[in-house]
Amino acid sequence: MNRTGVKAALTDLIFNTDLTVQEAADRHFTPEYRQRTDGQWADRAEFVEHITHVRTLVADGHVEVQDELYDGGKYADRHTVYITKKDGSTVTTEVYLFADLAPDGRFSRIEETTLMLQGSEADRTIGSAR
Repeated sequence: MNRTGVKAALTDLIFNTDLTVQEAADRHFTPEYRQRTDGQWADRAEFVEHITHVRTLVADGHVEVQDELYDGGKYADRHTVYITKKDGSTVTTEVYLFADLAPDGRFSRIEETTLMLQGSEADRTIGSAR
C-alpha cells in the first residue's frame, strides 16, 4: 500500500504551488474526508477552502515530523509547521494528530490539536481559518 503522511500531504497542500489545492487534496485525502481541528469539524469542501485561504498568506515554509506511527489503518503524529507569511512574519505551530487511513492509503479522517509556538494573536487560528 502506498500510504500518505502528514509531511507529504502538508507540503503538497501548502508549499507545492506546482499542484493546485484540489490536486493536492485528491492525492492525499479521500472524497469523504473530514477533519476536526481544535474541536471544530470541517468537511472536505471546507478543508479545501481553508487550505486555499492559507495559500494566500504563505510565502514559504516546511513541516518537521517529530513522532509518527502507522498501525494498519490508523495514523498518529506530532509535527511542527514553520510558515513564513507574505508579509514577512513567521508562524510556528506544533500539532498533535490522530487519523484514519483509507484502504488506498489516503487520509479519510483527521482529528488534531494545535499549539502555536510563535506568531501573532491573529495567527492563532491559522490551523482552521477560512
